[in-house]
Amino acid sequence: MSEEPAVPRAFAVALEDLLDALRVEAGLARNTLVAYRRDLEAFGRWAGEAGLKRPEQVEPDHLVAFMGSLRAAGRAPATLARGLVSLRILFRHLVTEGELQRDPTARVPAPRLQRYLPGVLSPEEVAALLGACDGPDPLMQRDRALLEVLYASGARISEAVTLSTEGLERELSTVRLLGKGNKTRLVPLGARAQEALEAWLRQGRPHFARQGRAHEVFLSRRGTPLGRAAAWRRVTAAAARAGIRGRVYPHALRHSFATHLLQGGADLRAVQELLGHASIRTTEIYTHVDAEEVRALHRLHHPRA
Repeated sequence: MSEEPAVPRAFAVALEDLLDALRVEAGLARNTLVAYRRDLEAFGRWAGEAGLKRPEQVEPDHLVAFMGSLRAAGRAPATLARGLVSLRILFRHLVTEGELQRDPTARVPAPRLQRYLPGVLSPEEVAALLGACDGPDPLMQRDRALLEVLYASGARISEAVTLSTEGLERELSTVRLLGKGNKTRLVPLGARAQEALEAWLRQGRPHFARQGRAHEVFLSRRGTPLGRAAAWRRVTAAAARAGIRGRVYPHALRHSFATHLLQGGADLRAVQELLGHASIRTTEIYTHVDAEEVRALHRLHHPRA
C-alpha cells in the first residue's frame, strides 16, 4: 500500500500556526479543528505533487485545479465548499500575519450548492390522487375532503387534523388554520374543496360524530380526532390506488399547492401568507423548482442563449 505524499514543510508550518491561532484565539471545538486540518493537509499534499513548496507560490488557478481534482474524485458540493472555506481561512490568516501580500482565494468562486427542492406532484398526479377517493362511502368522503383541503389550502398535516368545525365559515369558502407558534391564518378554499368538505360534513361525518366528543373536522371511525399518523396513511393509500410512482406524503400536497400557485402567476408574498411562513426566504425555495424548465426555455427561445 503506497504512502500518501508528504505535506511540504512551509505548508505544514503555516497549517500548525493557523490551528494554534484558531484553538487559542477563536476557541474552536476540537472536531472543527480536525476538519480544518484534514482539508488543508489534503491541499498541502496536492500542492507538493504539483511542485508548489510554499504558500506564496499558490495562484488562483492552482486552487481551481485542486477543487477540480476533488470534484473528479466524486466529492460532494458541500465538501468542496467546506474545503474552500478552510483554504480561505488559511490564506487570509497568512495575509493578516504579513506572510503573504495577497489572498489567492479572493477570486475563486465558491461551488454552487444545490438547494433542496421539495417533492412536487404534477396537476395530473394531484387529480389522480383526489380521484382515488371517489365514492359514497363515508370514510372515502372523509379522505377526499382531507386531500382536497390539504391541496386547496397548503395546510400542514398537523393543521389539517386539528381543523375545528368552529374554524369553518358557513359557506366553507375559508378555513382558519392554527399554525406554528399558535398563529392563525385564514385561507380560501376552491369550489371543489368546498364541495368535498360539505359532502363529508353533511353525509359522512354524522356517521362517526359523538355529541360533545370532538370538534375536529376530520374524525376516525371511532369518532375520535383523526391523528397525524392515520392521516399520513390515508394519503399514501390514495397514492397507491392512483398508481403514482414514488413516495407521496401529506407535505407533498403543500409543496404542490405553493408550486402550482407560483406557476400560475401568484405573487410570492401572497403565497408566503397562505403558507404561514414567517420569512419570505422559506417561500423562495418554490421559485427554484422550475429552474431547469426556465433554463430550457431560455436556451430554446433567447436569441443569444
